[in-house]
Amino acid sequence: MREAINSVDNSVLYIACMILGGAGAWIVSKFAPKLGLVDLPNERSSHVIPTPKGGGIGILTAFVLAALFLEIPLAFWLSATFLALFSFLGDKFKISPKFRLLVQFIGAIGLISSVPFSNFFPDLHPLLFVLCLLPLSVFIVGTANFYNFMDGINGIAGITGVIGFGLLAFYAHLLEPGSSFIVLAICMSLSCLGFLPFNIPKAKVFMGDVGSILLGFVFAGMVIWFSRSLLDFICLAAFLLPFYADELTTMVVRLKDRENLVRPHRRHLYQLLANERGVLQWKISAGYGLFQLIVGMSILILKPFGDITVLSLIAVYFGGFIVVSVSVRRKVKYLTQRRKGAKT
Repeated sequence: MREAINSVDNSVLYIACMILGGAGAWIVSKFAPKLGLVDLPNERSSHVIPTPKGGGIGILTAFVLAALFLEIPLAFWLSATFLALFSFLGDKFKISPKFRLLVQFIGAIGLISSVPFSNFFPDLHPLLFVLCLLPLSVFIVGTANFYNFMDGINGIAGITGVIGFGLLAFYAHLLEPGSSFIVLAICMSLSCLGFLPFNIPKAKVFMGDVGSILLGFVFAGMVIWFSRSLLDFICLAAFLLPFYADELTTMVVRLKDRENLVRPHRRHLYQLLANERGVLQWKISAGYGLFQLIVGMSILILKPFGDITVLSLIAVYFGGFIVVSVSVRRKVKYLTQRRKGAKT
């Protein structure tokens, strides 16, 4: 009987989270000018008209509602909420990158403190766990920022959220059925689904830092929460492989060209496809989502074969992404040189 009641309650929660994800986007799209939440296009933008931003506030509202209903540990959801609200200020005011990073690391440490030691890598010696705090914090902050940097075209952050949190929930269900965090992951996925109609195929509103930072931060936190072994950690983190692959390869390219990594740019693969190659943004976002789904499902299938098999699979996917990235970048460089030659 109790399970039946919980099932009904969860269903209501799922519907509420999906509605909130859309409602937040709708409200911001209507009142953005009054709220000072308008993204003006510049030379580095992938949009050409002023567009409301901060629509991810609905996703944050859904997250807080679900966390309270499910009695998620206070340190987990409060750290994420604090960082999302801080990021919401970043949608309105300019905040220095160094101060952003400081606040993000504080939030990451707060989140990690909510994870029971017996849950995360149970065979790990306590001293080694303490030594893991820094790399885990870097993983959380890095994922949050990667998600934010990848939120540059219509639909890409929302689609990735739907699939990424859905994969987390499915994987975690195989590990530990009945966990409240599984329900929370589903709520996050559905709140992204509710947001999507306002962002794709044409954007009525952008998610903004409040949404993208929150999604990356919570995703990384759930990876840590659900992990029971290093293999679990690798598998769960790989559900966001398209974002990691694009951001890491782009960082290498920019470092090679001696660019300042803090400065805005549009050199990600998805940006080159949208801006220089003219591919419709929704098609690129759908392609990234399909790639993400293929990666996730194949990892779920091959995980029983062990670490080497999974790592080899991830290496193949990452290598394939690099090949495509190099090919597109060469083509863009060639076309750019031809245009410059034609002008002279």
